[in-house]
Amino acid sequence: MDQQQLEKVRHGKGLIAALDQSGGSTPNALRLYGVSQDHYADETEMFDRIHEMRTRIITSPSFGGDRIVGAILFEMTMDRQIDGRHSADYLWSVKQVVPFLKIDKGLTEEVDGVQLMKPIDGLDGLLEWAVAEGMFGTKMRSVVKLADRRGIEAIVDQQFELGRTILAAGLVPILEPEVDVNSPQKGAAEKLLEAAILARIDDLPTGGQVMCKLTLPEVNGFYSHLAAHPRILRVVALSGGYPRDDANDRLAHNPGLIASFSRALTEGLTAQQSDDEFNTVLDTSIQSIYDASIT
Repeated sequence: MDQQQLEKVRHGKGLIAALDQSGGSTPNALRLYGVSQDHYADETEMFDRIHEMRTRIITSPSFGGDRIVGAILFEMTMDRQIDGRHSADYLWSVKQVVPFLKIDKGLTEEVDGVQLMKPIDGLDGLLEWAVAEGMFGTKMRSVVKLADRRGIEAIVDQQFELGRTILAAGLVPILEPEVDVNSPQKGAAEKLLEAAILARIDDLPTGGQVMCKLTLPEVNGFYSHLAAHPRILRVVALSGGYPRDDANDRLAHNPGLIASFSRALTEGLTAQQSDDEFNTVLDTSIQSIYDASIT
């Protein structure tokens, strides 16, 4: 594990950029970016368009390690290049931004108020590839819909089981049991989720640390115990569909958490903007999220 990257993740000020839109979320991300479905003929061209969007963001002078701790990439981004370098290498060597890889393959149908991750076929090979590409860690998302104890226990068990496999491969896992912001039981679900994480965290292999990516909580400072836990390298917050201003306000009231926003980060960016306009909007977005992350 790269010690410079480890120190940056542990102590760095700023945000983690979530640039990991996959097949299901890419069409909407492109639509918001001003690229409608008539701009691509098939899935291959769709992923070309989203890589162009990611490349424009990452190569922007507004995007750099002074305010951005890390970036989460989709698997097909890891396999592509940015300015002649593999994506992970460009992020760290050029931008001093720590690279992470999204590894989950989507969600199962809801059972007991949660959606578990689908099986990740070829996981060992994917982790070997991630190490070879210079990835620091991984991210995997599942979703909590209701405050169902059985479901939440199952979702956290799955996250930790995969987390141990990822640690054994030499990578740092970001566990992401997202609580749906529209859940009618959001606060109650967060209480069960925190308890389930704390019940398992000390069972990690000796020396192993994980990160947690969690929905901004209903109670300010609610995840402070997780953020301070020695086995948790960092707690990062997802915006979960909240508009950027709302997400920033919630984040600013949760010391110890930093942002890992996706839609809130790219809000206001369009393919039609000139480079100057694009860079200005991105700079404003990054600065606002950075400010909320360091409070």
